[in-house]
Amino acid sequence: MRHVAALAGVGIKTVSRVMNDEAGVSEATRQRVLSASQQLSYQLDMAAGSLRRAGRQTLSIGLLLPSVANPFSGEIHRALEDTLAVRGIAVFAASLDDDPEREKALVAAFLGRRVDGLVLTPIAKSQSYVIPEHSRDLPMVFIDREPVGIEADAVVTDNAIGAARAAAHLMAQGHTKLAYLGDRTDIQTARERRRGFIEELGRAGIATSAVPVLEGLHDEESAHRAAVELLSSENPPTAIFSSQNLVTFGVMRALKELGASRKVALVGFDDFTLADMMDPGITVIAQHPERIGKLAAERLLARIDGDDRAPQTYVVPTELIQRGSGEIRPLH
Repeated sequence: MRHVAALAGVGIKTVSRVMNDEAGVSEATRQRVLSASQQLSYQLDMAAGSLRRAGRQTLSIGLLLPSVANPFSGEIHRALEDTLAVRGIAVFAASLDDDPEREKALVAAFLGRRVDGLVLTPIAKSQSYVIPEHSRDLPMVFIDREPVGIEADAVVTDNAIGAARAAAHLMAQGHTKLAYLGDRTDIQTARERRRGFIEELGRAGIATSAVPVLEGLHDEESAHRAAVELLSSENPPTAIFSSQNLVTFGVMRALKELGASRKVALVGFDDFTLADMMDPGITVIAQHPERIGKLAAERLLARIDGDDRAPQTYVVPTELIQRGSGEIRPLH
């Protein structure tokens, strides 16, 4: 900073004001300082600056997602970045791999770096371990899944309603032999989607005890194996509901291998890129991760700015998008 001040012909305090975007500096002086900092490749030390900045803000937040490789997580990440960038806040993301111990370790790591807030998709049975930090006014927003053991803002999808819509749509095409392929049962969203799907079948008079429910499918490969076994059985379903996009990918591959892509109906939970380019196009219950991410960022900013209203859960509706796979009628 001293070198920048010397090159620009100003005092160190003036450099500090410019780099922290504070008032009280003429535009001509500001440009001289910025030019000098660029020539010297100077960057403001955010960690050191936070020790002096009011509220000790680091202008960074921690984002903990199931997996940054998942397209759904990626869209949430991007929406958060776009919203928070306006305030100069950086987003540091990490993958939880749906591991409770990893969740706790990463939360501790982010807190150790003094982030200004956390956006978290929880997997541990309880998030009460963050109560001490939350009680010290660390802003937190939970996304996709509601927290347990702590009161905090949450932004979620209408999982059960969306899954029920998928069941109703498949039955409207004439299907009575349906199957559910789902994620791990310890994941809150997976349980809600199974509940919504099965309860809708029951309301329609289908014997739910006879409905194949294959769970614990956390990636494309496990879903592919389960779908091949199911479709090769003596009494295969005429329609499948897959509860998340990686499961959908596995089912799609199984249908293609068995030559059943135009014989067995498929509705997946989660939209994905090129779903409309498949043959047939994949009918989905689309979440809106861009809305979830934007709303989560807005709630976090509100809390950072002092909003002290009681925590709320915000529900982002799903949408049925018909593209062909979910409109296949049973052959018999």
